[in-house]
Amino acid sequence: MSFVSPGTILVLGGARSGKSRFAEKLVADCGLERHYVATGRAWDEEMRDRIAQHRADRGDLWTTHEEPLDLVDCLSSIDSEGRAILVDCLTLWVTNLMMEELDMAAEFAALAEFLAGAKARIVLVSNEVGLGIVPENRMARDFRDHAGRLHQMIAATAAEVYFVAAGLPLKMKG
Repeated sequence: MSFVSPGTILVLGGARSGKSRFAEKLVADCGLERHYVATGRAWDEEMRDRIAQHRADRGDLWTTHEEPLDLVDCLSSIDSEGRAILVDCLTLWVTNLMMEELDMAAEFAALAEFLAGAKARIVLVSNEVGLGIVPENRMARDFRDHAGRLHQMIAATAAEVYFVAAGLPLKMKG
């Protein structure tokens, strides 16, 4: 892909690395109307508690949209100048797409195409899962591969890319 998504920022990092907190600060600091797109699903009580805690931590300054599958339609419905949209997180979205056996390449291409023309500033958070050992089962390997391909696609066109570890952001692009 040869286009650049000028308002797109990708924030990668491991679990509990501080990437979401850093992404939220990027959105808050830009001074635009804040929208939060949550892709997680509450499969059990522990996940319901995590979602509730995240919502409480963000407070009333954010408008929350919960969309586990149709990310592009959700983003399209709120895309507007003067807004900043935080998507947390792409790896949960990948999981949801895999569980529904959807066409990953088509979904990824649709997201990249949307980002190329987006009016809002969009910050995407995702777990970097390619730094560890090769997973022992096919589904886990497929997940790692899908996430890696998606990250490469978004990073290639994003205006900025950050890697966060131990709460410290490293600017990789932009």
